[in-house]
Amino acid sequence: MQIRVAGAQISVTDTIQANQETILRAIDYAASEKADILLTPEGSLSGYTPHFDQARLYDALHTVTGQARKAHVGLALGTCFVEPSDGLCYDQVRFYDPDGIFVGFHAKVLTCGTLSDPPQGEINDYAQTPLRTFPLCGVTVGGLVCNDLWANPGCTPVPDPHLTQQLSKLGARVIFHAVNGGRDGSENSRVAWWYHESNLRMRAQAGKLWIVTVDNAEPATLPCSAPGGVISPTGEWALRTSPQGEVFFAYTIELC
Repeated sequence: MQIRVAGAQISVTDTIQANQETILRAIDYAASEKADILLTPEGSLSGYTPHFDQARLYDALHTVTGQARKAHVGLALGTCFVEPSDGLCYDQVRFYDPDGIFVGFHAKVLTCGTLSDPPQGEINDYAQTPLRTFPLCGVTVGGLVCNDLWANPGCTPVPDPHLTQQLSKLGARVIFHAVNGGRDGSENSRVAWWYHESNLRMRAQAGKLWIVTVDNAEPATLPCSAPGGVISPTGEWALRTSPQGEVFFAYTIELC
């Protein structure tokens, strides 16, 4: 069994129209590579913010998913989104199969916040849902958003729930990890890069999982906050992107 994945290390802006156009280019690339599913960064359609024009986002989502359906490319789409069913905002990875059918979404669990009491930050902006897996192209997959995977102890007051291990126990074979990390080119950013990479590799190995990961490429003048590409269940890079600027990639994952 195999699944061909594509990833888009792209610039995420606060302008939905600009984000939409970038994602459409990524879909065209994924289609040209005959990919089954395309992964985009955290907040890649809405922008990484809980404050956006929801009506405009609905229109953009309709356009993007329509284009993916025509191209027969599934999506692991990173976006913030207000769910009509409950009116709550979630920081999501939305899954669509190659026929354009919405399979469900993973909502960021380890939202970032200060260690103060009460905590401040996005921890107050986004709702959560129970962890689950999704069937895509005959493969059980999971989604994680940014800090969900590395559980940076300085970025969240929530104890590390080891979500990769939980997904592995739920039967996931592949995790799609949408990232949008801050960086400023400082030594702290370099330390965070090493921490992110070591977590990606060690958690893939511990859970015997494939991990597909992409970060926001904006600003293009600085390296991303984390490496992108595909990591095998042995913790080795099967494909690794350039650390800076826009990158599209595709890779065929062979599952036993």
